[in-house]
Amino acid sequence: MLKHGILGLLGYGDMTGYEIKNVFEDSLSHFWQAQTSQIYRELQALEKNGWITSTRVPQDGKPDKNVISITDGGREELKKWLDEETESSMIRNPMLMKTFFRGECSIDENIEYFKHLPEQECRVKSDRAEIEKMSEEYKNSVDDPLKALYWKFTIDFGVMYGKMVREWSENCVKELEKIKKRGLKK
Repeated sequence: MLKHGILGLLGYGDMTGYEIKNVFEDSLSHFWQAQTSQIYRELQALEKNGWITSTRVPQDGKPDKNVISITDGGREELKKWLDEETESSMIRNPMLMKTFFRGECSIDENIEYFKHLPEQECRVKSDRAEIEKMSEEYKNSVDDPLKALYWKFTIDFGVMYGKMVREWSENCVKELEKIKKRGLKK
């Protein structure tokens, strides 16, 4: 799916690999993780498949940069992927796996775990005003403002997910503190 994420970003406009990495971190990272090395490796495969092209652009006093563009074949591949029926995504969530087995830890350790969980788990950390500003910047930088709306939808999901994790963690802490007050130990 990383290849399709990169093709989708290039659908917004030409970018360098560095710009793709930055936009990826700003927009997709709350639901899809990718290391810089994975992005560059995928760019090589996309170019080999003919789905992107790279143009070397000279710069004064700086190294040349490679500007990457999506090809018609890349747009076809992206559209084909978008039209495929979405597979049900099995949740593979390390946070939930660890939670399931937290009975191996003390109540105090678990209280601390849940207190700090939201800051570790939630990718979208910006406040609503900052997110709206970022969304507006993307809207202004793409030719089709409707595309930015779908980017905003995923950011909204990240914000709502973060809110849910914070509330869930707070409830876990409250329940554990009640148990601790009753004197139950582990």
